[in-house]
Amino acid sequence: MMNLPPEIIKTLKRFIAEDVRSGDLTTEITIPADKMAIATIYAREKAVLAGIEEVAAIAEFSGLTYEILAFEGNWVNPQDPVMRLKGKARTLLTIERVCLNIIQRMSGIATKTYKMVSAAREVNPRVKVACTRKTTPGFRYFEKRAVVIGGGDPHRYALDDMVLIKNNHVTAAGSVHAAVSAAREAVSFSKKISCEARTLQDVQAAIGAGADIILLDNFKPKDVGGVIEVLEHEGLRKKVILEVSGGINEENIREYARNAIDVISSGALTHSYNAANFNIRLSLN
Repeated sequence: MMNLPPEIIKTLKRFIAEDVRSGDLTTEITIPADKMAIATIYAREKAVLAGIEEVAAIAEFSGLTYEILAFEGNWVNPQDPVMRLKGKARTLLTIERVCLNIIQRMSGIATKTYKMVSAAREVNPRVKVACTRKTTPGFRYFEKRAVVIGGGDPHRYALDDMVLIKNNHVTAAGSVHAAVSAAREAVSFSKKISCEARTLQDVQAAIGAGADIILLDNFKPKDVGGVIEVLEHEGLRKKVILEVSGGINEENIREYARNAIDVISSGALTHSYNAANFNIRLSLN
């Protein structure tokens, strides 16, 4: 069923079940069971399209046929048709809201991601723009897939993807050096170790203990530049991946990207986006 993992198909079915509960009361008392119809999904504003695979999967397990009219990752304009569903009118009306919710939210994230990636790469063509785990519980897969569609990096999906030592880990471990050293000793070579740093001293300690990635958290752009200068002077810059995060948005991402940084991560990609506007128009066969 499309290219979605089986557990995601189950999630989509759960979304529909949550909305329907014991039945679509309005549709069942107003629409004859044998009435057939066509539902066309239209964009109502300019956006980067995402969520088509999810709607196609819903159509398949709901007994509908579909035609994809626009491709994910492309810009669509107001009044552009993006997908057409065909089948029982009752079914089309029952799944309508969930399909729109998914497309609107995923397209909103893809659009925001595209804009931030484009802005960053205007001044730093090689920089990666990544999301974080600041996602909606139950909707993480879809939000991170939308980031990828928009040209961003999904970062780690869950806690077991990599070691990411944050400020509270450092506090519990006693120091940056202690936390990174413990991770270096225990973790497989196949897992990268990232360490959050709040000061230049944290950066130096993390590199000294063997961190692969340094996460400069809540640094101002000029301070990021200062850290890079020191690391270059000490011959340490090429030993690590440098990532910045904390309060980064469409307005200031260029300032961060102008530094020779490797990764810019932003929670705003998945928690501060505007859902794109789409609608569904029903017509009879």
